[in-house]
Amino acid sequence: MYQYDKHLDFHALGLEIKRKREAKGWTQEYLAQLVDRTPRSIMYIENRGQHPSLDTFYPLVTLLDISVDQFFYPDAQTKESERRKHIDTMLNGMNDRDLSIIEGTAEAIKNNRERPDA
Repeated sequence: MYQYDKHLDFHALGLEIKRKREAKGWTQEYLAQLVDRTPRSIMYIENRGQHPSLDTFYPLVTLLDISVDQFFYPDAQTKESERRKHIDTMLNGMNDRDLSIIEGTAEAIKNNRERPDA
């Protein structure tokens, strides 16, 4: 019989939840109200890496706009450069106006590279 042997280290994800919550200016009490949990349960998730139920996990990552790929597939993330990870983190914190500026810049760089005289 096959037994799956990988376990999710929820501590890093708990720290990301805390970081995103604080970036929004939300208290643990406010976030707890939004996901129908106690402030203590939010504290345990953030600081102790306690595994929440799926009914709590999904609203947390959705409300805080957290991509969980880096936590579920850490091996895939190590293939990316540190610079790309840093840029992705910065992009995640930008609004649509900021992203349109970045998109325009990236398009200009791409178009410049594609020019035969470049």
